[in-house]
Amino acid sequence: MNILVTLDKNYLPPLRVMLGSMFLNNKGTAFDIYVISNDLDQKDMEGLSILCQDNGSRLHSVRIENNTFDGAPTIRYYTKAMYYRLLAADLLPEELDRILYIDPDTLIINSLADIYSTDFKGNLFAAASHSGLLGVSDYVNRIRLSAYEAEGYFNSGVLLMNLTAMRSQVKAQDIFAYAKKNKKQLILPDQDILNALYGHKTLAMDDSIWNYDARYFEGYWLGSQGSKDMDWVMDNTVILHFCGKNKPWSKDYVGFFSALYKHYQRLLGEK
Repeated sequence: MNILVTLDKNYLPPLRVMLGSMFLNNKGTAFDIYVISNDLDQKDMEGLSILCQDNGSRLHSVRIENNTFDGAPTIRYYTKAMYYRLLAADLLPEELDRILYIDPDTLIINSLADIYSTDFKGNLFAAASHSGLLGVSDYVNRIRLSAYEAEGYFNSGVLLMNLTAMRSQVKAQDIFAYAKKNKKQLILPDQDILNALYGHKTLAMDDSIWNYDARYFEGYWLGSQGSKDMDWVMDNTVILHFCGKNKPWSKDYVGFFSALYKHYQRLLGEK
């Protein structure tokens, strides 16, 4: 399986936990892990490479030249790194036909096999929407971004990418032009752009399996009339995503999955 991660140095410890949980719960699977970063040093990469080698996988550092995305608009405190995911097809080797992007602030608690082999059905991406019980955020974001064709407002923290199709349909000039024209409306720029330009070319997946928002256990439980309890999550959810500002590696984090994250930290020797 091809896995893509993008990060800055602050997210290196969580990335190690994410990768460790992935290796632990996908025994016998070899991964090619592509890392895009502009501030990880040689020592950081060597440490990640050893972690991958010890688990039968390979690490690939994707070099970003200083002049990459010259002329691309930046928005508030977001740097040009916000384009790494959207333009992954231009940055990765041409022989790759698909890759699974996963945010570092996640745990992989079951096998990725079914997710990775998903049929794109002609779409550029497959992703999940965190719409809540009433889907209010989908409606608001459609108006804000004028993305009326999109089925929902998709979270970009877990993206299965159809690299073959992206190379012909995702154009840097389109992305930069949209960012420049709509910069005042963009809140999470890369995610907003993904939805506005490519939401209608994104296959909607079940977030409770693909991209479970760890903040809303009660919402999933209530919405399923009690069937998606903690046992269901442990048996069925594949990617547990710690969205939002509060993160489980912080000492003051309080959440339903706090103990689970700390368990993985200790199990993997990352605490």
